[in-house]
Amino acid sequence: MSIYYQDDLVTLHHGDCRDVLGGVRADVCVTDPPYGETSISWDVWPVGWVEATTLALPDATSMWCFGSMRMFLERSGDFAGWRLSQDVVWRKPRARSTATDRFARIHEHALHWYRGPWGEVYHQAQRVPYYGKRAHVPAKAIKGSPGELRPMASTIEYSDDGTRLTPSILEGTAGDPRTVLHPTQKPLAVLAPLIEYACPPGGIVLDPFAGSGSTLDAARSFGRRAVGIEADERYCEIAAKRLSQDTLFGGAA
Repeated sequence: MSIYYQDDLVTLHHGDCRDVLGGVRADVCVTDPPYGETSISWDVWPVGWVEATTLALPDATSMWCFGSMRMFLERSGDFAGWRLSQDVVWRKPRARSTATDRFARIHEHALHWYRGPWGEVYHQAQRVPYYGKRAHVPAKAIKGSPGELRPMASTIEYSDDGTRLTPSILEGTAGDPRTVLHPTQKPLAVLAPLIEYACPPGGIVLDPFAGSGSTLDAARSFGRRAVGIEADERYCEIAAKRLSQDTLFGGAA
């Protein structure tokens, strides 16, 4: 394996993920593969990457994978052995599409796949501040003897803590398109809740398509270790430079 960059929390390999993954072990995968939808030279689906990634993960684990609905439907067989838990939508601030006869697509999906019993798969619901009207629901009561009320054993009192579950539509901008680090940019604001949801503190996040290192950067900033693999040395160089600096960038694929 070719280690291109390494620090206390991050290791970046240069190479084809299908060749490198045999020597990698991680707790969860968060990645953005080529969708294989266009004629762009780099946009080619790497056949076998899901199988190779599966071997690098525990029996009970999960994977966030970005993609389009078309991609997931056409490649559904590649995810055999995985179950779909949920889907999240990244609402992009700008539309980018090569088609002129369809709706302008301003979103991408991130599907959450898992293997093994759900109860053994790490998942920690994320919450966000809520500034609307607070709710307070007292414990219900049932009548006992005449004039007596006693609490129902199956109910608990709920007091609003000022947060709500993170919604499934995530907003985030990847930065000025004139200065982006990679053509398929993903912002930290979108990656962060996915990583915190699926990777335990101190765990290892795997990204087989590291690009300019967004997933690695986001994982490190939230106290997780990370292993990335990137086939294009141009982006390995960009990622290494980015990861060697203390300032976190806005995020790129």
